[in-house]
Amino acid sequence: MSEPPGAAVSLAEAPPPTDTPSRPLAAQRVLPLRRPGRWIATAVVLVLAAQFVHGLVTNPFYQWDRFGYWFLRPTILDGLLVTLEVTAYSAVLGLFGGILLALARLSRSPVLRAVSWIYVWAFRSIPLIVVLLFLYNFSALYRTLSVGVPFGPAFFSFDESKLATDIVIAVVGISLHESAYAAEVVRGGILSVDQGQHEAAAALGLPKGYQFKRIVFPQALRSIIPNYVNQLIGLIKGTSLVFYVSLLDLFGAAQSMGSTYPGDIVPLLMVATVWYLILTSVVSVVQFYVERYYARGATRSLPPTPLQKLRTAITDLRARVRREAAV
Repeated sequence: MSEPPGAAVSLAEAPPPTDTPSRPLAAQRVLPLRRPGRWIATAVVLVLAAQFVHGLVTNPFYQWDRFGYWFLRPTILDGLLVTLEVTAYSAVLGLFGGILLALARLSRSPVLRAVSWIYVWAFRSIPLIVVLLFLYNFSALYRTLSVGVPFGPAFFSFDESKLATDIVIAVVGISLHESAYAAEVVRGGILSVDQGQHEAAAALGLPKGYQFKRIVFPQALRSIIPNYVNQLIGLIKGTSLVFYVSLLDLFGAAQSMGSTYPGDIVPLLMVATVWYLILTSVVSVVQFYVERYYARGATRSLPPTPLQKLRTAITDLRARVRREAAV
């Protein structure tokens, strides 16, 4: 009796006999690739970090008891409020000015493009301390300011020295300086929007202003926010220069108390350092959540929050322990 085609199997093709059944693939343990260099680098970093923390805590030169005394003193807190006030006003005015300058740079008017370019070039070239000192002595150049017809009669005049208080000088100087950098951040964000978005909006017959507010600018914010928040962190630290125009901010208060109490100079500097670390950390947290908000629709899944990362790490650790116990 003949066998159907394909039914015969030669001895060479038959699988070799085995006495022990193979384990299921899911039950087999996967050994990770060993990376000794990574473990060595991790150990070195941990040792250096431990030595740094140990020296920071045990070194009597830092005078941590005096640090605790000065940290919440009214003088320091008043300076902190001045720093927050100057930063808030300068950030808003600087961003607003940067948007106007960026739109001027992208305008079809050669005059607007030239003026915007010269402004950005000048204020990115001049140090901030020079701008503040120039504005502080502005009344020596122009004692009165007038509003009226150009090259004609003035409607009314006012004394510049009475209007330009210390905080006004600080806010105006930092805002003028910040606008130049914010303009490039905003312009880069607008240019990052795909040209097809502009063409699609124009094909729908939408007005230019509506295209910018509802289509272009919201997409540009994904690129603008990280860069401008980084600029904002620099702005927080840059406010320390207002001490040179007689405004006692956080750094100015620490410097003033240091001159009154020379033995506490190092603790006062540490107080200012810790407060700046706190402010920049808060801004960084806000940046993360704002970036996460504007990432909607641009990524398949939103980046996990720190709390979600912690929960995932705990879940993975529990699963790994269970697998180890089962093996």
